[in-house]
Amino acid sequence: MNAHDSAAEPAEPARQPQIRPDLRGWDAPWSGLRAVVTGLGVSGFAAADTLAELGARVVVVDGSDGRKKRREAETLRLVGVEDVLLGEEHLSWLPLVGGEPADLVVTSPGWRPDSALIAQARAESIPVWSEVELAWRLGARPGAKEPQWLVLTGTNGKTTTVTLLESMLLRDGQRAIACGNIGVPVLDAIRDPEGYDSLAVELSSFQLEYTELLSPLASAVLNIAEDHVDWHGSFAEYRAAKAKIFENTELACVYNADQPLTEDMVAEADVREGCRAIGFTTGAPARSMLGMVDDLLVDRAFLDNRAHQALELASLSDFGPLAPQHLVANALAAAALARAAGASPESIRAAIQAYEAGDHRIQPVAKADDVLWINDSKATNPHAAAASLRSFTDVIWIAGGLPKGVVYDELITEIAPRLRQVILIGTDSSQLRSSLERHAPGVPVIGGRLREDEHGSEIDAVLAGTDGVRAMRAAVTEAAKVLAPHHTVLMAPAAASMDQFASYAARGEAFIDAVAELMTD
Repeated sequence: MNAHDSAAEPAEPARQPQIRPDLRGWDAPWSGLRAVVTGLGVSGFAAADTLAELGARVVVVDGSDGRKKRREAETLRLVGVEDVLLGEEHLSWLPLVGGEPADLVVTSPGWRPDSALIAQARAESIPVWSEVELAWRLGARPGAKEPQWLVLTGTNGKTTTVTLLESMLLRDGQRAIACGNIGVPVLDAIRDPEGYDSLAVELSSFQLEYTELLSPLASAVLNIAEDHVDWHGSFAEYRAAKAKIFENTELACVYNADQPLTEDMVAEADVREGCRAIGFTTGAPARSMLGMVDDLLVDRAFLDNRAHQALELASLSDFGPLAPQHLVANALAAAALARAAGASPESIRAAIQAYEAGDHRIQPVAKADDVLWINDSKATNPHAAAASLRSFTDVIWIAGGLPKGVVYDELITEIAPRLRQVILIGTDSSQLRSSLERHAPGVPVIGGRLREDEHGSEIDAVLAGTDGVRAMRAAVTEAAKVLAPHHTVLMAPAAASMDQFASYAARGEAFIDAVAELMTD
């Protein structure tokens, strides 16, 4: 595909489903269909509820057996779900439905392809769908407005971008909702009695893994970096799952012009005839791109005279006092999708002006003695951490946690000149420490040794302990010992949190509390 103004290679007018082509629309033969739903989270609950409404015979499986799950199970039984199997003992095989094999499995995003139930279903040629696949096949509820789908994925920035996109659409006067991986299941959106003009759909690689048929108006990949390798099995498989988002797109495939790999993903996709490749960049945009000219965000894609003109969308000052490069990139991606859906430049500017960054994403926590303390606990991989680290110089970096199979060498090589001290939390951050020793040998590092390492100090043991709150308090205390004016203490772990915390949010709150304690001492 030529990325500068030409249409994509023509494909079939509309890709037809290869798996159960009869299951399309609300009047399809859902009644009596034997379905297993794996996982009783928000998407699993929505899938089970929807299938029961359609008259399918449904059995739900979930490995947890807590009070909340039991209440949800009882609710599902009341709406017609045949059975809900709770507990790890039900995870080893695919259950029968009414004494017979299932016709369909709808799985929650967290279920890996090599999990026993999913592997068994595929071995027995039973279709495995995501909740998104089910929603797309159904379409809007009869009598409701059929929405245009605007879908996006990426290693980082998905929630920020989909939130901005929703705001742009709403300010344009459209009835729109952000849904998918952001928390509202797509099934809940398409079952709305009135319907929506547009859906702003955040999709994870897990959801895309189990999605066969999707034909959005516009699609976007924000970025791609090594992540979730443990779940997908390899970076190639992770990339392949992300790339599925471009398949069968109708109008615009939006890619990151600053990351050629995303453009390659567009070039490989089979899209609808007439679909265009639209780039976004934080540099000067070529034709059929959105980008930056001086301090202005501009559109050279969705205007007639794009060869010679650019349309102003917003300015850096519209973001407020802090406009990190990655936030600008996310806004440009959101603007590309919004423009594909017909949103005006004025609505895009208004949404950017109203945007407030969420907690735990480059969140200023305190400023004292000309030192800035930043919480970016949501930076759970090297790519996200790099986006934070590029925004600051003279950094005291608090990092570490579960690495999820990623490699840190590229990150450390890039950001080493910005580092003044590194403090590593996490029960095993030895890989990150090793990378720092190889690629940033002049930067002092505290922590990163295993708890049982006989060469570790007492502080190493605390930082690597399973008590995350204590580890974070120790990390903040160590950071305070080396502070100087103009330093930034940045907690951007580049790793997952579950070794020491219940979630990245809990990790961020521990940092905020530790900084507050330090300020009151």
